[in-house]
Amino acid sequence: MPSKWFSSSAYRHKVVLVSGGCSGIGRALVLRFAQAGAHPVILDLDQAALDALVQHLREHLNVEALGLRCDIADAEAVQRSVALAIERFGGIDVLVNNAGITHRSLFIETELTVFRRVMAVNFYGALHCTQAALPSLLARHGQIVVLSSLTGFAPLLYRSAYNASKHALHGLFDTLRMELEGTGTAITLACPGFTATDLRRNALVGDGSVIRQPAVVLGAEVASPRDVAEAIYQGARRRRRLLVLSNVNWRARVLARFFPRLFEKLLVPKMSGLRPGH
Repeated sequence: MPSKWFSSSAYRHKVVLVSGGCSGIGRALVLRFAQAGAHPVILDLDQAALDALVQHLREHLNVEALGLRCDIADAEAVQRSVALAIERFGGIDVLVNNAGITHRSLFIETELTVFRRVMAVNFYGALHCTQAALPSLLARHGQIVVLSSLTGFAPLLYRSAYNASKHALHGLFDTLRMELEGTGTAITLACPGFTATDLRRNALVGDGSVIRQPAVVLGAEVASPRDVAEAIYQGARRRRRLLVLSNVNWRARVLARFFPRLFEKLLVPKMSGLRPGH
């Protein structure tokens, strides 16, 4: 493993593509990599936010960045965006699969379109970005950072589609990591806990509409995007395979690991928030 990845200058002049990079953890990661001297390529759906962030990076950090409006659920749009990034900067060194959406609804009340939309963004979006960027990542001995979730280990109630999408990410990228063994291209799966982002404030409900109020979470503190991004950045710099950043206390994690039925009975309902409609 190249020792340069452990140095404080590991990302200087590197090209870092971040999906969903205009808000929450994604924006915080864009800023953190930019502070380390990287050239961010930012994919997002909000053109105004993209323009503002690129301008901020140029004026305040003297960093050249590229903002591209792109729906990562559209494989062809992703291919075009990655091609533009490579044309602009010569290649991609780091891919951060960050973009995601969630929902809060009982399985029996959740329409198939919600499952398809959540999987289209959370799973297929990461798949599309990875397929498009992988040739360049391989050529540059780069790395992939995947934003999974606490739900990859402890599924929450009322989020069956979201939980399923995160489990699918683990299956995909754990397999890909084995296939890339010896290529010099690394994969980090990062699993944050509860974080104060727009993801929680803009959850889908069963019919596909958006609820603007975040779920009230009991039994866990809510982390800031900046703190989560810093932890992910440091883990990526060390090329960690798995980062579990859960802010659920250690007793809850021990309970989930060794006494899952007790964990499901005592803590999952509190962590999941109120039942939808209540």
